[in-house]
Amino acid sequence: MTSRPRPLRLRPVLTTLALALALGLAAVAGCGTEVATGTPAAARSASATPPPDRAELEARAAAAQTVAEHVWVTEVPGYALARQSVGVIGDDGFGSVYTAPDGGQIQLRVERLPHADADCTDGPASGSAQDPVVTCERDGEHWYRATESGHAYARERGDLVVTVSGTPEEVDRATLRSAARAAHLADDHELDQVLPPADGDPGRRPVERGDLPPVGDGAPDNGVGASG
Repeated sequence: MTSRPRPLRLRPVLTTLALALALGLAAVAGCGTEVATGTPAAARSASATPPPDRAELEARAAAAQTVAEHVWVTEVPGYALARQSVGVIGDDGFGSVYTAPDGGQIQLRVERLPHADADCTDGPASGSAQDPVVTCERDGEHWYRATESGHAYARERGDLVVTVSGTPEEVDRATLRSAARAAHLADDHELDQVLPPADGDPGRRPVERGDLPPVGDGAPDNGVGASG
């Protein structure tokens, strides 16, 4: 199907695309630069130990306010998962952001959404006066849609809509398509890599300080050396 202009009305996946990206990217920028090393598949193949049992993984998903069956991952050359971005979307959905060294970012979202929020070709186009859809077409098993501020690939899996999105300035369509095609339900090894650990978010643990003495009341050691 060829691209066609679309007036007004944009459904949630794209109506809020700019907002969702802004929130997701702000969360990543505000939480530091810690990323998962390598891709989920690389971590799985390199692991010589079995993952935690399923009950523990499901408990960790519940602690993150989602369910294991909604945790998806993707693999894109040059991109790595930003662990600080992992979190719940809506009631029990899942969201994460993959980042590249040059600043490119791809957002992955898994949500319970109606059919129309995935398939922009089936019925009236979705759009908004502020950010109307300028491209809406089927691409394999996905639907590709773009506005002036962002673009996304979406597909349905049962009652879920899986979306990968980004801004054209940071992520071209070919890269976004690759991310969409590689997106899949996380296996147990990938769940172990992606979900926050059972003992809490390591990103929120206190930073170890070199000026704290090993004994005493823990007051900072502000003394100076012999040189003054």
